[in-house]
Amino acid sequence: MTEPMIIESSRIPPADEAMEIVERKGLGHPDTICDAVMEAVAVELAQAYLKTCGRVLHFNADKGMLVAGQVACRFGGGSVLTPMRLIMGDRATFEWKGKHIPVKEIAERTAYTWFNRHLPRIKPLKHLECQVELRPASEELRSVAERPREAVANDTSATVGYAPLTTTERLVLQVEQFLNGPSFKKEFPDTGEDVKVLAIRRGRDLCVTVAMPFLAPLIRAESEYFKRKARVQRVLADFLKRKTEPTISPRVFLNVLDHPGAGEAGTYLSLLGTSAEAGDSGEVGRGNRVCGIIALRRPSSAEAAAGKNPVAHVGKIYNVLAQVLAEDIHKKVQGLLDVTVWITSQIGKPISSPQAVVVEVILASGTTLAAVRPQIQREVQLAFTHMKSFCKALTRGLYAVC
Repeated sequence: MTEPMIIESSRIPPADEAMEIVERKGLGHPDTICDAVMEAVAVELAQAYLKTCGRVLHFNADKGMLVAGQVACRFGGGSVLTPMRLIMGDRATFEWKGKHIPVKEIAERTAYTWFNRHLPRIKPLKHLECQVELRPASEELRSVAERPREAVANDTSATVGYAPLTTTERLVLQVEQFLNGPSFKKEFPDTGEDVKVLAIRRGRDLCVTVAMPFLAPLIRAESEYFKRKARVQRVLADFLKRKTEPTISPRVFLNVLDHPGAGEAGTYLSLLGTSAEAGDSGEVGRGNRVCGIIALRRPSSAEAAAGKNPVAHVGKIYNVLAQVLAEDIHKKVQGLLDVTVWITSQIGKPISSPQAVVVEVILASGTTLAAVRPQIQREVQLAFTHMKSFCKALTRGLYAVC
């Protein structure tokens, strides 16, 4: 592979910058649903190809859209008027050497299984319909996966990963995981999973805005809604206080569009726990990055990792690898305050031989680039030496992509 380019950054660590803007779209957010479902479809398709054909054939299931439905929602209940529609598209291999792969059935079954497991209030066919638009690929792209030699890139892509997460970035991730965690949901079963968190840090001032629906069937009146909301806000404020440094006094805002006295129109109610039931559609690639957040001051790739082929599409392989490599370098190489890894590919070139790898580091005081360069080079070379096992792990869904 090409020798990695290792450079010293002229920037200060992100945690020391004057401001940060960080967002996370939670489990029930329409964009996160699209990413998670299409990634699950990719894993199942890869396993089906391996079982039937002995190899992962050409496919990319990274074009997904969740079209919002319509509901009649009121205090104490409501009904679904029009179900949500999940459109799953792009390309797949349906037949190989006389062997048929039931792509449509796999995609539908996987999607419904995901909803049953993660958003069980949403019932297949009743609340959600699937529309599979996966189609056969071009012969040229199919041939990439069928070549007997080493796997090659089926796209020209640029990807990036970074580590470590700043305190603000970790906090945003932790807030969503807390609000969608089993302990919180046990205490507040009347809250939905469509949690969105946005944090803005200005110096030592931290403002956290959270949107999270309350379940209409379990909220009988407007007064009960605002009583429960106040309790959630107190619990969330306590959580933030425990997770932030003593010098920071975080301010938290919950469902700021609410308007007391306006009835249902002034409250964030949901029948099924996600805004996709009526208020917002979703799309693959608009959600969290591979690291789990959207940090607006950080570099990001235009590639969506979710749903892409795990053995040929560098938009997935290098996106995940860049993040894993940045984390490994930061963990294993002493004296690095921040690590950013860029990886680029050329279509048709071996996956294990990227066009370029650039590692940008912010050094701690007393550390020199010459001192850390050899170990960084070893970590990069080791990662690409183990490319086959890394891709195998991707086919099994062992790395999160959203």
